[in-house]
Amino acid sequence: MSTTTKNRGETVTPATPGVDTAGVMALLDRGRTLATPVLRAAVDRLAPPMNTVAAYHFGWIDAEGNPAEGDGGKAVRPALALLSAEAAGAAPEAGVPGAVAVELVHNFSLLHDDLMDGDEQRRHRDTVWKVHGPAQAILVGDALFALANEILLEIGTADAGRATRRLTAATRKLIDGQAQDISYEHRERVTVEECLEMEGNKTGALLACAASIGAVLGGADDRTADTLERYGYHLGLAFQAVDDLLGIWGDPEATGKRTWSDLRQRKKSLPVVAALDAGGPDSERLAQILAADAHKPEEEFADFSEEEFAVRAALIEQAGGRDWTSQEARRQHATAMEALGSVDMPAEIRARFVALADFVVVRER
Repeated sequence: MSTTTKNRGETVTPATPGVDTAGVMALLDRGRTLATPVLRAAVDRLAPPMNTVAAYHFGWIDAEGNPAEGDGGKAVRPALALLSAEAAGAAPEAGVPGAVAVELVHNFSLLHDDLMDGDEQRRHRDTVWKVHGPAQAILVGDALFALANEILLEIGTADAGRATRRLTAATRKLIDGQAQDISYEHRERVTVEECLEMEGNKTGALLACAASIGAVLGGADDRTADTLERYGYHLGLAFQAVDDLLGIWGDPEATGKRTWSDLRQRKKSLPVVAALDAGGPDSERLAQILAADAHKPEEEFADFSEEEFAVRAALIEQAGGRDWTSQEARRQHATAMEALGSVDMPAEIRARFVALADFVVVRER
């Protein structure tokens, strides 16, 4: 990547983040260790077969119901919730209900998204709708959302009420983002601004909530929580920009999804939108191809060869969509760091927030 790039009229000079991998892994492990027992207990409240379907989704059992050591995801959101409690001067354990609630909402969205997108693989296993059917995917997703609110409200404090309001607002934005994402798939053109708004809703809102909910439960005032939300929101946009890169050029062994995953779903992700916005012969050729794709029936599109998707990916890269998205991830990272700088917290806690953000920007690339 270049050190300086022009970003829609603004010059950005991002630093290459250096990742404290061992420190970040310790943060993620702590989030899992503290949150998973509470998460399992919450899932156990569900009526059969929803409890076992949810356990399969989280990787705790296999499709036959046998215990499994599945990949439960990176656990970035629980790690953020515990850190935010510490930023408010509370013990990390104060953030556990928030960590669990955010993780429940996140997985509610994954269950529904997999079904709506037709994704058959997540975390290197068949998705819930593929194994247990669409009805169970919908029901279990709904149940996880209800559980998230229950976990917070049963604390019974004013701070828990504040946390619940933030979580429900973030969930509404998340759903708005998914609706926008679906609507964009069959539009010939989407602006960069529209794409960033969609990704801010779909990804940024919940990471913003994760970065502030522990602080709220730890007694932080609204100014502190709002500033931590800004950090999390821009971190979410950086996270999604990297995800968009992986959705086209990611290694299936690392992502657990098929090659050219987002292209197969006709997603108007950041690299696609930026390439279409760039102008020039590669951009124009890409626009012609994607306009024709938008009018093809699903069954015809499903029969495309690997080479046809590779051509689309190459045009996106040649038009500058890949480089622009990489630089946008860096810009959003820098904006998150600016927000973090205005929160008063111990230097050690600040360093952990920074390390986690650095990890998000450079992961698997």
